[in-house]
Amino acid sequence: MVIFDSLSGNKKKLFLSKKRRLKMFVCGPTVYNYIHIGNARSYLVFDVIARWLKYKGVNLKYVQNITDVDDKIINRAREEKKQPKEITSFFLKKYLETMKKLNISSINAYIKASKEIPAIISQVKRLVEKGYAYETENGVYFEVRKFKKYGLLSGQNLEELRPGWRIEEDPKKHDPLDFAVWKKKKDSSEPSWKSPFGEGRPGWHIEDTAIAEKYLGLQYDIHGGGVDLKFPHHEAEIAQAEALSGKHPFVSIWMHNGLINVNGEKMAKSGDNFITAADFLKKFHPDVLRFISISSHYRSPLNFNEETIKQAISSLFSIKSFLARLSSFLNSDKNKKEERVKVKSLISSLLKDFKKNMDDDFNTPRSLASVFSFINTLSGLFPLSKLEAKAAFSVLTDIFSILGFNLKLHPIPEKIKEITEAREVLRTVHNFAKADELRKKIESLGYKIEDGKTGAVIIKNDLEIILQPSLSE
Repeated sequence: MVIFDSLSGNKKKLFLSKKRRLKMFVCGPTVYNYIHIGNARSYLVFDVIARWLKYKGVNLKYVQNITDVDDKIINRAREEKKQPKEITSFFLKKYLETMKKLNISSINAYIKASKEIPAIISQVKRLVEKGYAYETENGVYFEVRKFKKYGLLSGQNLEELRPGWRIEEDPKKHDPLDFAVWKKKKDSSEPSWKSPFGEGRPGWHIEDTAIAEKYLGLQYDIHGGGVDLKFPHHEAEIAQAEALSGKHPFVSIWMHNGLINVNGEKMAKSGDNFITAADFLKKFHPDVLRFISISSHYRSPLNFNEETIKQAISSLFSIKSFLARLSSFLNSDKNKKEERVKVKSLISSLLKDFKKNMDDDFNTPRSLASVFSFINTLSGLFPLSKLEAKAAFSVLTDIFSILGFNLKLHPIPEKIKEITEAREVLRTVHNFAKADELRKKIESLGYKIEDGKTGAVIIKNDLEIILQPSLSE
């Protein structure tokens, strides 16, 4: 298995210990707002990555931090005249609800920064002792120029860098690029903890390295997150961790997922194109967002629009229709009993192609392409025997489980079956106008009918929860 490493710019072979243990950390949310579909894409692609690693027999420990101490939280609490804890408790609850709906089940532990203050203070203290951090009247800062490899991950020259996002202004800093690892308390409304440097709270970057050290160690295997976190966040994490340990690399492989653009434009919270995951899930099945997220390679940017949604729904309906037809063969005594060599070969080729694509930097679009190629080719060999249908159904169930889809085939009510049978009778006597009326009636009741040479199959229409022409309506 090879994985693209953002730090080296090359694909690296994944090496495992004899016990096949692997440690992975993925940056979680700052719980001051609902997560948007771009955040969700990151968590979805790393869920698929974790599922594949576990399928391969890897003993994976997957940790995600929860940033519940941050200036954005404090600012929102002031705006709403609430305590910061009220803000974080509410949005953490909503976040975990969304993750459950999205069927993201691969994370072993969600770790809140507020619960790891002793570990954070320990890191700040050691950075000061090692000469990489210094104290001012406002806080404790990491001295960027002391760490010679700063800028290597993001490919930036230290001399050309300017203070970036979340780098604090303080006239007492040695250098504008120096970032806070501890912020001294200025206001009674700020959450704070006692420390050797005065009462205060941690900086953003130190929260993650302290959590990682406690649960994974100062050196581990994979660190993931959105490409927008490369600088300054991940750059700062490397500087802190390697300054503390004196060892390189901090992590063996850096993985960064591409961002989502909405209608070709960057999503902005102040704009009309900002879509929360919760709002999306009010209108569409979670599998729709999962399909969209993995239909492009995880490292590629993804353009999100109405057409993208329609294509995802159409693709998922095709899969469900195929599974429903396989299911009908499983329950039929009319078909031949043997398993043909050609069908065996198709199933074997699907497994081989799927594994090859997933082992090549988790290439989900190619993996999905291999699935649809299999579906199209096998459809041409219908009807299938029970053995053939069972074998095909089994391999597809495994694949969709790895990809995290929840493609349930719901029982069809007798009323829908009766209407479908009546429609079939009308079609046999070429009364297509009346048959079409019954199709529309079936659809109005929340089901979809798919015709084929082996008859019609019925699928529950649960992919589009609220049928609307536009997300903005």
